[in-house]
Amino acid sequence: MSPSGGEREDAALLRAVARGDTEALGVLHDRHAGWLHARLSRRCADPETVREVLQDTFVTVWRSAASHRGGEAGGWLWVIAARRLVDAQRARARHERVVHEPAGVVPSAEERVLAELEYGDVGTAMARISPELREVLRATVVDGLTTREAARLLGIPEGTVKTRALRARRELRAALGRPAWGGTA
Repeated sequence: MSPSGGEREDAALLRAVARGDTEALGVLHDRHAGWLHARLSRRCADPETVREVLQDTFVTVWRSAASHRGGEAGGWLWVIAARRLVDAQRARARHERVVHEPAGVVPSAEERVLAELEYGDVGTAMARISPELREVLRATVVDGLTTREAARLLGIPEGTVKTRALRARRELRAALGRPAWGGTA
């Protein structure tokens, strides 16, 4: 059960948010922002980062409320918030490494790939695909989760994870203007 209770009410609010109801988003925010802020603050000492992550969480809820498949809304909100916090901490760490690294230090291959995923053409293409496809890619590719782990985290069947991953790769290739594997250049 979510920390504030009212799972059925939360599900109804999320359906309303999916239909574009800003008042429902406000009610959902008022109901959950306090405990989300408290949990995020326990994981991050920077109040500005916590505020940004909380805002990003509800922007994500606005954009992807239709992807909520029932179940506990509080858990779904926490998964979004925790991921946004990890993303913010990674971005800050990358920025600090770039600012504080001596001139001759070359970023690792992993750092270059992650930077491309966030700021380069791939990041731009990722922003263009639907939130449910993007979440599957983040879970399976960026976070390195197995299909089973991603399914459990996202609350969807394993087959759906596989299908969405396939669709996401196709859409990314199209957004990047690259031919499908095995195609001609």
